[in-house]
Amino acid sequence: MFEKLNGIVLHVLRYSDKNSIAHILTDRCGRMAFLVPQGATKGARMRNAIFMPLSVIEFEAKVLPGRELHTFRDARSISSLAGIYCDPAKNAIAMFISELLTKSIQESEENIPLFRFIKASVELLNEIDTGIANFHIWFLYNLGAFLGIQPDIETYRDGYWFDMSNGIFTRERPLHSHSLTPAEAPVILLLSRMTSHNLHHFKFSRVQRGEILDIALNYYRLHNSMIGVLRSPEILKQLFV
Repeated sequence: MFEKLNGIVLHVLRYSDKNSIAHILTDRCGRMAFLVPQGATKGARMRNAIFMPLSVIEFEAKVLPGRELHTFRDARSISSLAGIYCDPAKNAIAMFISELLTKSIQESEENIPLFRFIKASVELLNEIDTGIANFHIWFLYNLGAFLGIQPDIETYRDGYWFDMSNGIFTRERPLHSHSLTPAEAPVILLLSRMTSHNLHHFKFSRVQRGEILDIALNYYRLHNSMIGVLRSPEILKQLFV
């Protein structure tokens, strides 16, 4: 039986000459994988355009328990993302978000708050004209809340260390090596003050933005071993001044 789902395309991988596999975060079934027919026909080209990374789509899926690959029909775009795909900077951020989500989200269970946050973030990236260079940093920090790894800002005090393993600020230096010094730790508080409306007010140099990105990704890797090495961050570091 087919049921209607909304989804966000995370990643599409070539599977054979006839099919690709699309990994999609759905609103009611978590992450799912679908066979997507390939070809040179007009219909195939239109289908490929629908399954671009971070595309927000609506479709009908045949969900069978225990199956790793599912089938779909009647896929269509919900939101036009021309603002992302026609802008090199936004497109680079979209590729980073796509790569990060592909590695960090594996659960095949419903998570409506997570789905809504990612959908709203994609639509925001498509629309904004200012603060674009800080968007991926804002996204990284706020995604943590939906993955259960956001730092506990309530424990912040001037002069405290940041314990990256436990996500808290401490008076004493943690016994392990995964920490930020009292001089580095305030950047976490700074990130917590970023919102979707004030991104353009945060002025960072290319070096500063790159360092913040490295800190955030190291924090994610401590809490999710699946993330590993990502290719897209190096592009972002070179792109934004």
